[in-house]
Amino acid sequence: MKPKAIFNWSSGKDSALALYKTLKEDQFEIISLLTSINKEFQRISMHGVHVSLLEKQAESLGFPLIKIEIPKEPSMKEYSEIMSKTMNEIQSQGVTHSIFGDIFLEDLRKYREDQLQSIGMEGAFPLWKIDTGELIHEFLNLSFKTIVTCVNGTYLDKSFAGRIIDKDFIKDLPEKVDPCGENGEFHTFTFDGPIFKNPVQFEIGEVVKKTYSKPKSDENDEDGEYVFWFCDLTS
Repeated sequence: MKPKAIFNWSSGKDSALALYKTLKEDQFEIISLLTSINKEFQRISMHGVHVSLLEKQAESLGFPLIKIEIPKEPSMKEYSEIMSKTMNEIQSQGVTHSIFGDIFLEDLRKYREDQLQSIGMEGAFPLWKIDTGELIHEFLNLSFKTIVTCVNGTYLDKSFAGRIIDKDFIKDLPEKVDPCGENGEFHTFTFDGPIFKNPVQFEIGEVVKKTYSKPKSDENDEDGEYVFWFCDLTS
């Protein structure tokens, strides 16, 4: 009997490839996808994808979907309480593992594992430490299709938002940008591929600029802001 697992689904390419590998290895019984969404805007945080498209993805993938609604600007305590409540409910159903699409961020993995350990669960990371250049080419060779929904203006300009990821996209990335965007350079929405029953239909909308204040590490820091470009997708 295979251990039960929850799959942390972001809607993007790393999640899609991690799910593909998990299903191929057939070591877990995935009971549901799990996605955090902004409660106010009903969109996936950072990816900017509306919940209606997320639901279409889950339907095409053939899995139930658990949505965790997070307030617009939660405190760390508030966020932890929401996550703990959800994960405890999941764990009570006999789920022993939580699967992630993380690739090389050590601190993030440790945080996830520490949180899971506190409730007696374990993490699984099917993409861990695989070269990101290798991963993005594997993703494309498997005929997955994904569109860039958000770019971090620190690394990329507006023109990258709304582009379909292909070999030309990879060639156009600046030298220091990770080809999988693992450092948060860009985020995606995957709409077709070998794990989908049918392509997720959507329309490409406008590209919108959003700014966020930079946190000050000390009183000598200057005011500043982060710039992100979001490509709106409509169902």
